[in-house]
Amino acid sequence: MQPHHDGSPLYVSNQEPALGDTVLVRLRIPRSWGGVEAVRTRSNPDHEPRFSDGVLVASTEGDAWDWWEAPVVVENPVHGYRFLVSRTDGRKVWVNATGVHPIETLDAEDFKLVTYAAPPSWVKETVLYQVFPDRFARSAAADGRPAPEWALPAQWSDPVDDVPPGRSQQFYGGDLDGVIEHLDHLDGLGVTTIYLTPVFPGRSNHRYDASSFAEVDPLLGGDEALIRLVVAAHGRGMRVIGDLTSNHCGDGHEWFRAAYGNPDAPESEFFYWLNDEHTEYVSWLGVPSLPKFNWNSAELRRRFIDGPDSVVGRWLAAPYGLDGWRIDVANMTGRYRDQDLNETVRRTIRRTMLAVNPDTILLGESTNDASSDFQGDAWHGAMTYTNFTRPVWGWLSEENRESSYFGLPFGTIPLYTGKQLFEAHRQFTAGFPWRTRLGTMNALDTHDTPRFLTNARPGTVPVALGLSVTLPGIPVVFAGDEFGLTGVDGEASRTPLPWGTEHTDAAGSIDLYTRLLGLRRSHPALNGGGMRWLHIGDDVLAFVRESAEESILVLAARADAMVVLDLSEVAGAPSAVRLVGDAVLDATREAVLLTAVGPTFAAWSLPAVGVPRFDAS
Repeated sequence: MQPHHDGSPLYVSNQEPALGDTVLVRLRIPRSWGGVEAVRTRSNPDHEPRFSDGVLVASTEGDAWDWWEAPVVVENPVHGYRFLVSRTDGRKVWVNATGVHPIETLDAEDFKLVTYAAPPSWVKETVLYQVFPDRFARSAAADGRPAPEWALPAQWSDPVDDVPPGRSQQFYGGDLDGVIEHLDHLDGLGVTTIYLTPVFPGRSNHRYDASSFAEVDPLLGGDEALIRLVVAAHGRGMRVIGDLTSNHCGDGHEWFRAAYGNPDAPESEFFYWLNDEHTEYVSWLGVPSLPKFNWNSAELRRRFIDGPDSVVGRWLAAPYGLDGWRIDVANMTGRYRDQDLNETVRRTIRRTMLAVNPDTILLGESTNDASSDFQGDAWHGAMTYTNFTRPVWGWLSEENRESSYFGLPFGTIPLYTGKQLFEAHRQFTAGFPWRTRLGTMNALDTHDTPRFLTNARPGTVPVALGLSVTLPGIPVVFAGDEFGLTGVDGEASRTPLPWGTEHTDAAGSIDLYTRLLGLRRSHPALNGGGMRWLHIGDDVLAFVRESAEESILVLAARADAMVVLDLSEVAGAPSAVRLVGDAVLDATREAVLLTAVGPTFAAWSLPAVGVPRFDAS
């Protein structure tokens, strides 16, 4: 048991402060930890240390915990703070987002208050479902559309060809009306938001090589099909977000074709050219079909990201009404050698979104450590793999299974203990403000990765999915996961969904996804509640999500497990109500015993944390 703080409403009085506001922050200290003489906050406004004194405001759970409260004046748009605890034995310790430390800690690991425009309230309640349009479903209308000249047509039952040229050109013909036809399925799963990979025309099945941002690909049904999909989804209380490539377009894009070999064209300033003739250019990772945007161009910003008439603004407005954007390779956008315009681009995108419809979400792809770009000024959350996907894979993958591992060399997946999972998760989430953490994607897999099931230890899908829905962040289902699909890399994972007779074979898997996504949706503590770790073992993890309405105790085990917790760590355990899983909770007057035959994921509902509300004055 250690002192604890996070950014949730139990610990922070104002989730949306403005510059100059005074915010009350609380540190929760177990009595068993030892005597405490004083608690202070240490901020760093304008890079100059500043302290404030805390006071003891409550003792709860049978006097097992003391709650200390201190004021923090928010003086910068991202205002970091940590706690300095003076113990009665003379020792002093620091508490920051990475835990409890006997030495002074890094500013980058401070807790953070953010004054930028807050995310929509629905972000923390999102259950995201990723649709790769060519492979999700094909409506009857698709039969009347001839395949494009670049395509290698395939029947829906054909296996995926992941070897070039089929890798990018195999064409199944899925369309947006096909998505509409299966909204019952998504609604039944518990999906709240559909994320469409690009719907603009390109010369590949993935469409990340856009040839225009001015229309929806006619092969998907065109603009009218997108309007139909958004209207139908909104009618069910679901949202739809799109996918933009802000780092590059396709070499068939109208802007690039106007500029190629034509230095005098206005569009020439949209790209990086390597010769005077404008026939050699910078591209994404050297792939010639994906020329890189040069965001020094004011005209490019005007057309693409700045203002209601830009690409960003147009598709959020009527009649289209998208509910936000996921930005492809956001980490590379605006960056080239000695130039870094990433902040300018992301803030411009968000400013446009606020002007058109502030109730929209902005997610940015960042495949590695994302914290430096995700401080709340624009992106609401990261599509990243460091804080959830890779640690969970490392813990729950079988030994000596071969797979392409998220951009690392093809080979054996690194294996983690539960302690290593915890350390990796904590390390890569510590740099996020709390509300960014709530908007960051907990994806088991995506269209760019192998399917989780391909390498998973037997019986661990419920454990992995359970962590996705109960850890802070947005749970993500890549279309087909609920059917038990597999794939050794991102291309092989883009399998057409098995609608029809094979659908019934996946009933057990679909039921699992429905139950666990339903768990997420039905419990307030899982939608913005605080997060406190209770036990970290090689084979088993336990934590609790806490809110003013309820608490949720979670056990995730990859093998048989027994966990003993002090009763004060999980107040209300004697009245726990099992929500999912077959683990057993036995609460005595002194301890809580959790036992499970693994692999197991289990969760229990507990009473709310009994802490007084913040003084509104």
